Amino acid sequence: MTEIPNTESSSLRRQLGLAALIFYGVGDILGAGIYALVGEIAAVAGRYSWLAFVIALVVASFTGLTYAELGSRYPRSGGESHFCSQAFRQRWIARVIGWTVFCSGVVSLATISRAFAGYLHGVAPDLPAQALVLALLLVLAIVNWIGIRISSAANIVFTLIEASGLLFIVCIGIAWIVGDPPAGTSTATEAASVPQVGFMAIMQAASLAFFAFIGFEDLVNVAEEAKNPRRDMPIAIVLSAAIAGTLYVVVILAATHVVAPAELAASPAPLMSVVDSAAPWFPRWVFTGIALFAVANTGLLNFITASRLLYGMSRDRLLPAFLGRIDERRKTPHYAIMIVFAAAALLAITGSLRYLAGTTSVLLLIVFTAMNVVLIRLKRSHQFCAEAFSVPLAIPVCGVAVCVALLCSTPWPHVVSAIALMAVGSLLTLSDITAHDTESF
Repeated sequence: MTEIPNTESSSLRRQLGLAALIFYGVGDILGAGIYALVGEIAAVAGRYSWLAFVIALVVASFTGLTYAELGSRYPRSGGESHFCSQAFRQRWIARVIGWTVFCSGVVSLATISRAFAGYLHGVAPDLPAQALVLALLLVLAIVNWIGIRISSAANIVFTLIEASGLLFIVCIGIAWIVGDPPAGTSTATEAASVPQVGFMAIMQAASLAFFAFIGFEDLVNVAEEAKNPRRDMPIAIVLSAAIAGTLYVVVILAATHVVAPAELAASPAPLMSVVDSAAPWFPRWVFTGIALFAVANTGLLNFITASRLLYGMSRDRLLPAFLGRIDERRKTPHYAIMIVFAAAALLAITGSLRYLAGTTSVLLLIVFTAMNVVLIRLKRSHQFCAEAFSVPLAIPVCGVAVCVALLCSTPWPHVVSAIALMAVGSLLTLSDITAHDTESF
């Protein structure tokens, strides 16, 4: 297949250095998952919620290293679909995986917009939730269209804000544990006095907690906007996952010591409940604002990733050509941005928070399993790249094993919805297979 020339008029602008990529990764991982899903995870795993996060971190770490090598080998937009095309040389495989990644990004964006509406509705109950969802998506679409530089700058600011909120939770949690809790609030003993939970419950919670770790894979879809992707991409992926994972485990330990898991599960804004218990003097609107920034930031980065994926797949001629067009002045894929906005809005209005988050986790676990298989195939076929970051073969092998184990522990309704979305893409793919589709890339 003939490559589209990388001319100034048809390419994205390279403006992201190592620091910006790390902020991008950390900002994408932090945010909606931890701010919105602490209660949902506590409802399943109780006081063992921290263990669910550790298991999810282990799963993410193996695949993160796999992505680090793949992103260094093939630093271009299109990410997973492009990796599949290089490993299997079959267009239909690249299309199905690309479609699955796109679905995961859009469903994740829908999940985030619902979480945003939930936090904002807590301080402005008169505002319709659907209107809040649409308003957020519209603002994110406009920021995305303006350009990667303003998107990156917004991400850095939002990341600092959301990290400050999580660090505040850690600080008040430590103060709670070592001091005397305010009168009339639940104690650490009460928080721990929940029924014992079994291994399968912890694994189910881990599959949900996995949603909080997604984001490192998004970095490969902005490779064409990175200044030195071969060098910086692996570092950014590894550091992003390590920073976010460490902070998550500490936050969930603090949260479940301050507030009983059952109370966290019942709260529409679980970390706000932690603040109310451990720091009642702290203004509610301030922490709500921090949570809104956190959720919006994750949404922005999901939006960028989904639109760049459509752009990259179009350039690989896996999707219609118009999705590969860019705004000549802004150098952003404006048609792809419109498609993402419409799809996310539809899903956000029709789905619940837990259902959307669970479906996203399943979709990405399937994708991560495929990416580990891709790297195994590339290594076994001795396709080396001297300039690329490299991991031992055992890393993707372990990645496949832990992803499959977590998939087997996922509640079946989430699996069914994920398979249904994949089936739609597969049907579209199979209906378009021609003799040309089996040609080498």
